[in-house]
Amino acid sequence: MTPAETYRANAAAQREAAEAASLANRREMHVRAAETWDAMAEATEDTSARALVNAAAKAGR
Repeated sequence: MTPAETYRANAAAQREAAEAASLANRREMHVRAAETWDAMAEATEDTSARALVNAAAKAGR
């Protein structure tokens, strides 16, 4: 499992916890955590994509 996949799984788990939470503040905490995990996954995917572009550019030299 890639780091991005792990982060997405953590985000999904936080969303499930948010749905199960009975208190509004706990629900909001889980939603914010899910958003953070998604942001981390996107950053990891962006970094991986940039690394591929950079590697391709270096190989073409």
